Amino acid sequence: MGKLYQFGNVLIRVYANDHLPPHFHVVTPDDAALVEIATLRILAGSLPGKVEREALAWAAENRAAIAAEWNRTNPRFPIA
Repeated sequence: MGKLYQFGNVLIRVYANDHLPPHFHVVTPDDAALVEIATLRILAGSLPGKVEREALAWAAENRAAIAAEWNRTNPRFPIA
C-alpha cells in the first residue's frame, strides 16, 4: 500500500484509489495526519511536533517521489 518512508514507528504512505486533493498520510501508532502534496499543509489529523517536523522535512526533499507514487496509485487524479 504505497509505503514511501519509515522512521521509527512512523510511516509515510500514499493510498491507492484515494480522494482529492493529492495527499499522503503520516501514520504513527497513536496519531495520523493527511498532508497535501503541493503545499505540505496538514489537511486533517495531527502529529506530535517532532514527528511533524521530521515527516515534513523528508517530504519537502522527496516531493517528486511522493507525487510519482500518487500518480502511480491514483491514475484518475494525476498530478500534472
